Amino acid sequence: MLKVTNLCKSFTDFSLKNVSFEVPSGAIVGFIGQNGAGKTTTLKCILRSVLPDEGEVYVCGLPMKKNETECKMLISFSSGTFEYYRNKKLCEIVSACKPFYSEWNDGEFKEYCRRFNLDVNKRVKELSAGTKVKFSLALAMSHNAKIFVFDEPTSGLDPIARDELLDVFRDIVADGDKSILFSTHITSDIEKCADYVLFIKDGAIIVNSPKDELLEKYAVVKGGEEELTDELTDRLVGYKRHSFGYIGLILRSNIRTSDKFVTEKPTLEDIMVYFNKTQAFKA
Repeated sequence: MLKVTNLCKSFTDFSLKNVSFEVPSGAIVGFIGQNGAGKTTTLKCILRSVLPDEGEVYVCGLPMKKNETECKMLISFSSGTFEYYRNKKLCEIVSACKPFYSEWNDGEFKEYCRRFNLDVNKRVKELSAGTKVKFSLALAMSHNAKIFVFDEPTSGLDPIARDELLDVFRDIVADGDKSILFSTHITSDIEKCADYVLFIKDGAIIVNSPKDELLEKYAVVKGGEEELTDELTDRLVGYKRHSFGYIGLILRSNIRTSDKFVTEKPTLEDIMVYFNKTQAFKA
């Protein structure tokens, strides 16, 4: 559905390094990484709002570089909150936006307004932060796109509204002919709805995996300070000391029968935190 191959972009103090991945049809892909790791730059390069130095992007088999207009009709994008035209009513903004899309669907937009409890006669400046996010998403999801690219879509939403939005995501891909790529800092949202996880660090993809396989591949380990030997730290992906000992992350394949630590199943937040506590990624 969406294929990214060897995407590179250099800036003075940062660069994307051969970013490659695919978003399969009918799948939700969660994109994680700390601030400045390259998530937003990757999304901008995919959409060509920032032109990459190298690499190719394919949308439904079409090369974006040679078919930009056609490809962008197949992509729906939202960067979270809506901060434009503060004095305009939502209905006025919709009237200005929909002529740009050959397959704008008024019925879908009205359904999202109902689902998100949006009043199109309100002005942007009258909306809460969460409602602005919902309006931005309603616009993005109403022109029969095949690929949905969202940058921090749940930012500013309360837990109930976030859960409602994740239900919408699942509904979008349910028929199997649409896909979602979304970046977020809220890793619990990815655990709830994503099929695959991309993890970017310092401009490079270090994890590209089905979510469930990733969570089964690693374990959180806990033990006393006396157990934290050089031999063990060499096997850990990352760790941190505390007053009672240590907590770390390890590949399950690196666990030995002689180890005395306690193991727990990790969360995506655990994986993200401990991957960023080591200089060398251990796969």
